[in-house]
Amino acid sequence: MIYRTLWFVSLLSCCLQASANAGEQRDLPSRNSRYHTTYVINGDGTATETRDYAITILKESAIGWAKRAHVSHSTSAQKAEVLHAYTQKPDGRRIEVSKDNYQIEVNSGREKGAPVYSDRTSVSVVFPDVAVGDTVVFAYRLTQTEPLFPGHFSVADTFSKQAAFDDVQVRIDYPASLWVQYEARDMAQKEHPESNGRKVVEWSFRNPQPLKSDRRDYSVYDPEKEPGYAFSTFRTYAEIAAAYGVRALPRAAVTERIRALAGEIVKDKSGERAQARALYDWVATNITYAGNCIGIGAVVPRDLNFVLDNKMGDCKDQATLLQALLAARGIQATQALVNSGSVYRLPRIPVVSMVNHVINHIPALDLYADATSKTIPFGMLPYQDSDKPVLLVEGYRDGTRTPPSPMGANQQKMVSRLKLLANGSIAGTIEVSQKGYNAADSRAMARMMTKDAEEEFIKNMFRSMGMIGFGKLEKDDPTELADTYRYKASINMERFANLSGAGAFFIYPLLSSSSPIHSFIESAMEPEQEADVACTSGTSTEEYAIELPKNMKVLSVPDNLKVANDFLSYTATYKLKGNVLTAKRTLEDRTKGNVCAPAVFIEYKKFAEKVMDNLKAQVLYK
Repeated sequence: MIYRTLWFVSLLSCCLQASANAGEQRDLPSRNSRYHTTYVINGDGTATETRDYAITILKESAIGWAKRAHVSHSTSAQKAEVLHAYTQKPDGRRIEVSKDNYQIEVNSGREKGAPVYSDRTSVSVVFPDVAVGDTVVFAYRLTQTEPLFPGHFSVADTFSKQAAFDDVQVRIDYPASLWVQYEARDMAQKEHPESNGRKVVEWSFRNPQPLKSDRRDYSVYDPEKEPGYAFSTFRTYAEIAAAYGVRALPRAAVTERIRALAGEIVKDKSGERAQARALYDWVATNITYAGNCIGIGAVVPRDLNFVLDNKMGDCKDQATLLQALLAARGIQATQALVNSGSVYRLPRIPVVSMVNHVINHIPALDLYADATSKTIPFGMLPYQDSDKPVLLVEGYRDGTRTPPSPMGANQQKMVSRLKLLANGSIAGTIEVSQKGYNAADSRAMARMMTKDAEEEFIKNMFRSMGMIGFGKLEKDDPTELADTYRYKASINMERFANLSGAGAFFIYPLLSSSSPIHSFIESAMEPEQEADVACTSGTSTEEYAIELPKNMKVLSVPDNLKVANDFLSYTATYKLKGNVLTAKRTLEDRTKGNVCAPAVFIEYKKFAEKVMDNLKAQVLYK
């Protein structure tokens, strides 16, 4: 099944509209007239970062986002300074941003005390009198007063091929005694000889006439396929994992409080898996997620007493707590670093920003666990964590990946038993049974559903379809974190068919679900042709038994169909016996892994075109 996610690009790529006719020049809303960045690195890993950019407005549509600039920093580990901000008019006039156009938001504690979870300060400016043809200019400096990892520094950036860049300059100034590695893609490089114990590398880039692109889906992103650069003092990704572990692993120590809590959670459960699941469920459902952005707290877990006292923590806090609870029951686990975004292949140069999430690995059970997910049951990973490179903090091995969703794990079956009434309305029951991500998603939605919303669910569902109907929803208790779920509805929908004369009706699901066959087929009709896309395997089955009025004469039913290729299959059977019409449709996707190449989606489309006609076929009657 196509599993689409979003990848959000930076300000410089904001508002880029994908379009057809690749190879033609784009009609641009703005252009980056200048983008200059300088890093001055110290031997301890602290650094000063200066950015100076200018954006020229070409279209009215760009004014809304371009007239605002924003910079944020951690007040305990960084200092920020706006160097200049102004609107440049085509006639040369320079309109400075006044003090009244600044917005400063500070996270701080009570009565000058330390903040609990975030010390981020943000500075926003609004440029005055911005119009088409103007250029907004903004420059700021960030000074790192405490290194993220002592003695280390890493940075990477990319520049969209669909954005206009007239003048990109990147300069990195670093101690000659510091071991470094770096590379650039599609950028001119200049290295300066050592002077006064320091070295300098510079890169430049221009993309004055960007071309149109057919790409719409950024659910898979490979930074090494874009113009850009990477610079790092880390020799390997193993060094990044080790640097994280130096300060994180001691926080997972088993204290008396942790030992007592673990015993209370597992109670009389026996066996490693049952106990591990109980501990995972407790952390996932009791510890609220909260971003922890206080200085080096961005990479160092909180003290576990603080996490337990507040029942709150971010990914590394929850991974550390789960590791400690497991250790208290004699179950070995470690933490692991992964990219929870759209990066499925780590770049050659090891940069810390490529691994932005912390999960757990339990070797004895051969599984990964992400307790920050409040919907995913034990034994599964959130989709965004699966089939990704992973850095084990202990027992690191090159090439280690989290597993993709197992074949056959994601299933949905919808059984509809309906009666077409003489007035043209249709009534009956529809039952949905699910496994895997489908079940996890439905459970999550059901947990959030109030009693009032449950009572109005069927009516609102039909209203969204432009129909009139009512009914009652029955569902299993969604509280448990489990990979199966079932819900059922009794429905009555008006004007399903016009029985005053000859007519026709479609056979289609009358109850909302996470994985209807038509949804998959529709999404496959416009495949991504330029880049890999996130995908996964799955099965969806729809069964119908429709009792027709005895005086209805059926002229034809849809034809049976069987279509298959190397990784997809669809079967549909239709039968009329007496006045009962039965239909069964099954779509099976046997895609391996979480990433599908454009060639795969060409086959998806060919397959979908054959299936679509069958889904559109109608029952003819008089």
